[in-house]
Amino acid sequence: MKTGKNKKLGNNNRRDFIKKTGVSLGAMIFIPSHVLFSKKEIRDAAGQIIQKAVVAPSDKVNLACCGIGNRGGAVIRDLYATGAANVVALCDVNLDGEKSQKSLGAHPNAARYTDFRKMFEEMEGKIDAVSVGTPDFSHFPITILAMSLGKHVYVEKPLTRTFQESELLIKAAKKYGVATQMGNQGHCQDNYYQFKSWVENGVIKDVTNITAHMNGKRRWHGWDTNMKTFPKKQKLPKNFDWDTWLMAYPDHDFHPDFIDGQWRCWYEYGNGALGDWGAHVMDGFHQFLDLGLPSKIKPIGLTGHNNLFYPTSSTLEFDFPKRGEMPEVKVTWYDGTDNIPEVPENYGDIEIDKTAKTKKGMVQPKGLRAGKVIYGKDLTFKGGSHHRTLSVIPTENGKDIKKDDLPVYFKSDTNHFMNFMNASRGMEKCLSPFEVSAPLSQLFCLGTIAQQINEPLEFDRETKTITNNTIANNLLKGPAPRKGWEEFYNLV
Repeated sequence: MKTGKNKKLGNNNRRDFIKKTGVSLGAMIFIPSHVLFSKKEIRDAAGQIIQKAVVAPSDKVNLACCGIGNRGGAVIRDLYATGAANVVALCDVNLDGEKSQKSLGAHPNAARYTDFRKMFEEMEGKIDAVSVGTPDFSHFPITILAMSLGKHVYVEKPLTRTFQESELLIKAAKKYGVATQMGNQGHCQDNYYQFKSWVENGVIKDVTNITAHMNGKRRWHGWDTNMKTFPKKQKLPKNFDWDTWLMAYPDHDFHPDFIDGQWRCWYEYGNGALGDWGAHVMDGFHQFLDLGLPSKIKPIGLTGHNNLFYPTSSTLEFDFPKRGEMPEVKVTWYDGTDNIPEVPENYGDIEIDKTAKTKKGMVQPKGLRAGKVIYGKDLTFKGGSHHRTLSVIPTENGKDIKKDDLPVYFKSDTNHFMNFMNASRGMEKCLSPFEVSAPLSQLFCLGTIAQQINEPLEFDRETKTITNNTIANNLLKGPAPRKGWEEFYNLV
């Protein structure tokens, strides 16, 4: 197999994209650098789009898509909808699947593959960028190979299944210099710009506590938590490439509870509710409060803990040390339908359980949409997930603050997918590149280890090791790759 390990980014297989200019100096003063050269939609006086952003066919990015059903299929649709992508290849281990068939039907002229290695061997020179919408544990081999071949990469969240895989992708991004974007799509809209502006203008400051939560029902809720072994082998669907599905992970028999989104349930293959939703809830405060990696991770409560799949509910504490002038921060994560955190009494727009005992000034919601509460020295904020913005909770210090008193922030017309397409053409910088999204994903990996081990963990931020538990420290790296897959871990 050709890996292109020694290829330079300027080789003849790469297209030489021309950067678009023509933006006035005045515009450069007000518009963030990553969008200085992006093409805009044309809108009427009322703000309605009358002409979408158009990219000439000669400027389009030749896109190969790995994982084309379920979430992977949605990513393809969104990337293609930018008008900036030619879908030239579709790769999935189950091309016969109903949802895969939808992607194949939408792009009938795209080459078809079940093995991404063969796709790159045959089409390396025809591909500019790659989308990766496969299960968490299989992101790494596809991504690192694509980067080593000089291809830009869009990878669904969380970035990797293990801490070490994200560490390798941080190094790969520096080495190969390609555009990289993790698919936490809200990180490119109002949530991003508002949080950035409010931190820079001192509205969000001296944060000491944050609660983050996602309390919706998960696939594994209702499973037998006394399960001792993986489910027994079942018949493999026709034409399903099970060996490639397993990637570098240990071999075992097929079962339908490992595919079609069910992979997220298992420690071995997914990152649970934390990895799934944390990327949409924690991204703003993780980046702009410069949290980095925690020094301690503590499982406060795990309901239905077992050795195979994620608990039915989890409460995890992450302790972050001082960063410059910013104080220590405790972030507490809640998941599970019966594990809803208390919120300040003026939270608003919730049904309150008046029978619950709570701390002074707090109430117990009966239900709560995914989001967070951020407790600063002077002000307390509530926010949702994805692109949803923050608001000030009217506590004693915040009761007189009005919307007009708060700083304005830049509002972009470029969504997460267009941001990646433009970055692939040298027109913008990605807003969730691996230098930003990999440490966020590593935070989730540390949390999932605490869920699996069910013991407090101490983490050395300098050496990036777990210092109080050898088994947990070994989980930073995960299982040794299967024979024939070792080379992917040596491409950096």
